[in-house]
Amino acid sequence: MPRMITATTIMITVIITMMITRTITTVITIITVITITTVITIIITTSIATTITTTTITPMLMTTNEPALVDASGGMTAEEAAALYRLMTWLSPSFPVGAFSYSSGIEWAVEAGDITDAASLRDWLAAMLVDGSGFCDAVFLAQAHRAAAARDDEKLRETAELAAAFVPSRERQLETTTQGRAFIDIARSAWACDGLDATVAACGGAIVYPVAVGIVGAAHAVPLPPAMHAFLHALVSNWISAGARLVPLGQTDSQRILAGLEADVVATAKRALAASLDDLGSATFRADLASLRHETQYTRLFRS
Repeated sequence: MPRMITATTIMITVIITMMITRTITTVITIITVITITTVITIIITTSIATTITTTTITPMLMTTNEPALVDASGGMTAEEAAALYRLMTWLSPSFPVGAFSYSSGIEWAVEAGDITDAASLRDWLAAMLVDGSGFCDAVFLAQAHRAAAARDDEKLRETAELAAAFVPSRERQLETTTQGRAFIDIARSAWACDGLDATVAACGGAIVYPVAVGIVGAAHAVPLPPAMHAFLHALVSNWISAGARLVPLGQTDSQRILAGLEADVVATAKRALAASLDDLGSATFRADLASLRHETQYTRLFRS
């Protein structure tokens, strides 16, 4: 009997132990599942919150830090766009004022050996622009534009007469007056505007090219600073075109010269805008001599 009780007791103990162990395992499993579920829930919640925060903050950052979008028209008014269009047309090489026929004495400088390559052409043109006819023409343009805009006929006549008398040679006189007349005739025919005829009449005589550009620009309400820069760019471009055909030079060298003269154009425009007629003057004696000598040059491709 005692052995049977003992065996029975052992079996009961084993069964109870197994039941307790299974219960504990189940409880642990349940706890583990609950824990994992909680962690996953926290991660998902955090991820959603982060996404919402990022989505909310990103537009705020873009709105705060990004510059305002520019209007599709470029922010230009209709008047500004019209002025730019006319400047690009009037001072384009395709505008028929006959600029391609003149070299401003560069042809003689090439013949005499003063200009032989891109570097010497660049130096010659820089002198003409900064200390010679380029600066003087820019001053005349500015003064004519201001007098025409103010309807100061007396000042305009004084400026036009001085500009016509300021050129150093007969061929340069022919060059600038012919281009001036052509510029006004074509602008008046294709771009007629009120007051232009009266402004032209107020000049009282021959109108040189820079004065013509000034009064036409003023009649069309084109601002002076862009008109000045466009005029000097066209002037330098025509000089380079003449030099490129005479030396001769390639297109790449021509563009390098134009790029190299950019700072000189900007500086000359700034000086001319601040100058008066009392500031006129040049010191390019060799260039003036070239325009005089060209009159008797045996072989010529250009009219000046």
